[in-house]
Amino acid sequence: MTQRKGFVLVLIVCVFVFGLTGRATAVQYLWQVALEEIEGSMQHEYAKKFVEILEEQSKGVIRCNIHFYGELGTSGDITTLLQNGDLQFAFQSPGHLGSYIPEVQVFSIHYLFPTDFELLEKILRSGPNTYNVLGKYYRKNKLELLSIIEEGWQIWTANKPLRKPEHFEDITFRVMSSPFLITAYRLYGAYVMTVPYGEIYFNLEIGRIDAETQPFFAIQEMKFYEVQDYMIKANQLPFIATFAANYEFVARLPEDIRVLIDNAIEGANQYIFDLEPRLNERRKQMIMDAKPSMKYIELTDKEIAAFKEKAKPLRQKYLKMGGEGAKEVLEAVIKDTTWAREN
Repeated sequence: MTQRKGFVLVLIVCVFVFGLTGRATAVQYLWQVALEEIEGSMQHEYAKKFVEILEEQSKGVIRCNIHFYGELGTSGDITTLLQNGDLQFAFQSPGHLGSYIPEVQVFSIHYLFPTDFELLEKILRSGPNTYNVLGKYYRKNKLELLSIIEEGWQIWTANKPLRKPEHFEDITFRVMSSPFLITAYRLYGAYVMTVPYGEIYFNLEIGRIDAETQPFFAIQEMKFYEVQDYMIKANQLPFIATFAANYEFVARLPEDIRVLIDNAIEGANQYIFDLEPRLNERRKQMIMDAKPSMKYIELTDKEIAAFKEKAKPLRQKYLKMGGEGAKEVLEAVIKDTTWAREN
């Protein structure tokens, strides 16, 4: 808590930054951006592009600092800092944010989203319903939803093949601290445990947990492959993250500054959607090169059907666990999926 007590909101600062030309540029806004991932991650790539566009288009009036996972505490700590206004921007993944905004757990419903990348991109970037509906529930929790991005399909890692639900029955499976994700993997038969992101490797190494799920880039960056023997793709869920701001902070900004933020969001969205498939495929290959004994399995349609059957109760469970707006949010996602297929 000590480092966070000293971390204060700075909106306007009276300093000057000198560029290569030797001319002084007045910095009027100094903002903080927090990640749930480490340097070099998908979120880092997004944040770098967001900051680059903001600083360039503002001609130096805006400056931003990026904070990697662990610098400001856990994901829960980051949410608290953002709600309190001690942070201006932060990534908020539904896996843990569901404890604050239950409606966001719609992004944790297995087998809800299409596997076609272009369709999924269209839903998240351009869907006329999901973003607007979900934004209401962010505002009720002092947050402003700025973007919804996909970071890659979640891959199961384990020390044995997980090809059918029965294979989950004797393993301890790590998930984020989301009541809904805990429920989802219990349906498959797993004993479920929540472990902070930075502690997953150690817990896998000592055998306290047997399996977990992440996109390829996270498995590679965090070196989970070193202590796991299998990677399994079951198409159950894309890893979706949201990028949010403190609501009061955004509401107080002049219109021209808010336009700059919107422009930076649009530019970062385009950049990350173009980057994601290439980055994850490259990270997958890095894993296989670093550990040739690693076994990669893509489940067959028949094998996936068994998991889909087990996952069927999740939509009804979401309606019970997803807060007052669960029905509205789920219907919005389904409408946008239909819209994306037809347009």
